[in-house]
Amino acid sequence: MASVSAALREADVSAPDARNPLSDLPAAAPLAMPVQALDQPPVRDFGRTMGQPWARRAALIAFTVLTTVLAVVVLHDAFSADFLTGAEVVHLVLFASLFAWTAFAFASAFAGFAVSLAPRRDEGTTQPLTARTAILAPVYNEAPGPVFARLEAMMRDVEAEGLADRFDLFILSDTRAPMIAVAEQAAFRRLREALGGGVRVFYRRRAENIDRKAGNIADWVRTWGGAYEHMVVLDADSLMTGAVLGRLSGLMQADPRAGLIQTVPAVIGASTLFARLEQFASRLYGPMFARGMAWWCGTEGNYWGHNAIIRVRAFAERAGLPHLKGRKPFGGHILSHDFVEAALMRRAGWRVRLEPDLGGSWEEGPPSLIDQIVRDRRWCQGNLQHLGVVTARGLNPVSRFHLVRGFSTYLAAPMWIALLALSVGLMVFPDELAGARIGAGSPSAAGALLGVMAVSAAFLILPKFMALVAATARGELDRFGGADAAVRNILIETALSTLLAPAAQFAQTRAVVSVLSGRDSGWAPQRRDLDGLSWSEAFAAHRAEFAFGLGLAGLCLALNPAALLWAAPPALGLAGAFWLSAVTARAVGDDLLATPEVLAPHPVIVQAQALTQALAEPAETRTPAPSRFLTIPRPTPALAVAAA
Repeated sequence: MASVSAALREADVSAPDARNPLSDLPAAAPLAMPVQALDQPPVRDFGRTMGQPWARRAALIAFTVLTTVLAVVVLHDAFSADFLTGAEVVHLVLFASLFAWTAFAFASAFAGFAVSLAPRRDEGTTQPLTARTAILAPVYNEAPGPVFARLEAMMRDVEAEGLADRFDLFILSDTRAPMIAVAEQAAFRRLREALGGGVRVFYRRRAENIDRKAGNIADWVRTWGGAYEHMVVLDADSLMTGAVLGRLSGLMQADPRAGLIQTVPAVIGASTLFARLEQFASRLYGPMFARGMAWWCGTEGNYWGHNAIIRVRAFAERAGLPHLKGRKPFGGHILSHDFVEAALMRRAGWRVRLEPDLGGSWEEGPPSLIDQIVRDRRWCQGNLQHLGVVTARGLNPVSRFHLVRGFSTYLAAPMWIALLALSVGLMVFPDELAGARIGAGSPSAAGALLGVMAVSAAFLILPKFMALVAATARGELDRFGGADAAVRNILIETALSTLLAPAAQFAQTRAVVSVLSGRDSGWAPQRRDLDGLSWSEAFAAHRAEFAFGLGLAGLCLALNPAALLWAAPPALGLAGAFWLSAVTARAVGDDLLATPEVLAPHPVIVQAQALTQALAEPAETRTPAPSRFLTIPRPTPALAVAAA
């Protein structure tokens, strides 16, 4: 126990030693990071940016408004009554709100589809890199092996790209578990020894976890930010290639008004069926959606908290986060800090850009529905906190829209549950709630109602096949196993996602209720790996969904079996949530829902996986210094182009 205590004291040491090249930390380079006021006029580093794509945004808004109005008119007529009851008015308002967001998402996806079909333009820079960039890897109670394996693979690739003198790595630990902290220190020593001095690597463990990840990054900025022009912020599960890191730094160097450039990370490392669903969707659909977002955002984009490059001085001067007034869960430090930091930087005139086609940027996803629900609970609280930020003075209108869209994603869940319950209520209690039974007034009313539902479904499903066409046009379909495999996997992903959606919406509703009732989410580390769930664990996690789904179906059967036409799919998804959760938490083969990173992984992914496996072996059987003997060939030009 004494050795553990000594190691912990060493881990908490933060005084730099500039004379010792093997010091855990470099010499301090302080940089002021003042807290920004939300209720005061902003200070602009630049004037308002002209030439933003307002015509594109107007087209999306016009499509959203037009389709929503038409859908509401059709639904209004389907009620077939001379007047609307209060329940019907609420039904129309809920429907209009949810339909509008769906229509906007479809319009944005269609824009991304059109961009995907257009000829590609290379907007890179050939200027040599002169800027120094810090790669920041915040960790909190993570298993050190996989984290440090990814970091080693990343920094080896940086060195292979000839960029070792331009990038330094900082592991910024907020770990509280004593044994994990000791393991982190050992992993850091091994990493630095394995890299052999080719890349500078530093480790700092905070004595106090002030303001979580945002506070961790801010602490680095205030202590060492003055020595670096840029910083690349990672998550514990992030992985990036040396090429994309160099490209990001070059883009920042070429655009002195760029404050933040966000990549679009694809999901890798999925072993369970649930994680494979997200991995496939992020890789096939994600780029098209991101191109659409970049098309209408212009330089007023958003920040997702990781796998992005940031201009350090712009961040320090304009993105210091205030604490929100009031008690938790709405008050205190801001959990979902990324949206707010981007909004504050844009408020000062810095450009915030999304680059959807850089490639070479990855992350991992939750292995099960239960793990996604746990993560979503924290995100829900963080996004609902933005209700206290969206009215801040001087924010760009598009930044406000990003904030509204973020918390609306969570507010939409209870709205969907309410719409479902009200729709069934209008059918099973027509005399009490409705002027007339839905669809009973004219021969075409029921058909019109089905038409509205079909359009809603089309807005959700068509983008998936648009992404398939886009991948075909860009010559990427073979990387998904060919057309037959891609179509089959789209159908599998669509079917399973549809069945899982009611449980996810129900869980988000519970999260919203939990936040509104004043319960704080806390700060628990995420589970990265999973080898199945027991039926009892799955049922315990989803018993509320089971009861709600069973009750919904029973109510329809007892009072109006015809209502099952609308209630059966969500009721089935809710009642069977525990079964779906357990089944999708099981590992599957690589051929199911395969992506390019599974069928032909980038060498950096291969190296990270090999290092992870090697470091996970028992000490007595582990090969010494695996990274020194592991030789991963550099990608050929063709493979490099395909990976990008």
